Amino acid sequence: MTNSSLHSIGYFSLSGFSATVNYRVPLFSLSLLCYCAILLVNVSLILTIVLDHTLHEPMYAFICNLCINGLYGTTGFYPKFFSDLLSDVHIISYTGCLLQVYVIYSYAMVDYSMLVLMSYDRYVAICRPLEYHSMMSVQRSAMLFSLSWLVPLSCGLLVIGLTSTLKICGSIIQKLYCENWSVVKLACGSTKASEVVGLIVTAFYFCHAVCIACSYVLLVKTALKSKEGRKKFTQTCLPHLFCLLNVTTALLFDIIYSRYGSASMSQNLKNFMAVQFLVFPPILNPVIYGLVLTKIRHRMIYLCKLTFQRLKLKSTF
Repeated sequence: MTNSSLHSIGYFSLSGFSATVNYRVPLFSLSLLCYCAILLVNVSLILTIVLDHTLHEPMYAFICNLCINGLYGTTGFYPKFFSDLLSDVHIISYTGCLLQVYVIYSYAMVDYSMLVLMSYDRYVAICRPLEYHSMMSVQRSAMLFSLSWLVPLSCGLLVIGLTSTLKICGSIIQKLYCENWSVVKLACGSTKASEVVGLIVTAFYFCHAVCIACSYVLLVKTALKSKEGRKKFTQTCLPHLFCLLNVTTALLFDIIYSRYGSASMSQNLKNFMAVQFLVFPPILNPVIYGLVLTKIRHRMIYLCKLTFQRLKLKSTF
């Protein structure tokens, strides 16, 4: 972060909250309920996978990491959001803004990286079942896990590093949270480096989507050849497809709004489009996997019954 950027602006104003003035309390209550639901479903799924040794397989480990990332990303948004809803002044410091951008951006990139690994895991399991244990060994799985976090976190650092070198001349961000493109648009100098890197990162993750599409073409071809293949595809690939569609739709809405959003759109619609990828995927992903994957669902039901019985036993003494 350069001195010029620090001295040009100290705080940003989040103008998106201008549309929430008349219903702050209901929105706060609904958001708090939503965040509690996110914590509950993600922590429940993480504990179920961690505590059950029969679920210590690559596919379930990927799901566990997806839930951990959901908790990480929402932590970068909800606490500040709650504070702003209850406040009459909606500002965020320059440093706090860049930190929020980093957390939210890296969350989105890790989410997509994890979905790519899950599609690769399903491709190997269905298309090359005899080679699964060698191709998805503990060492290789650990390496893939590491890359799925390190690459997005590094990309996030690169994006934030370039943004921090810009001299910022404006202070109004027309959102409920800090977003990189909104900060870049406030720069009064050249932003070509940030724009080029942003396009490269976007293209890189677009390639992720292409890889997923190619893997599913092969998966469908293989699954149609046998009854067992169709059963595997239905049980383990459909949840992944639902989650992929959920995340992709939410991110596309945010990207389209950020880059090409119309000034004539109502602020409420803008706010909804901006926050949905921080609301729906963290809730729906663990719910989809928890309900659809039989092994996880049965284990969660068993653990819930066991916990209830222990609590009931304690209350009798």
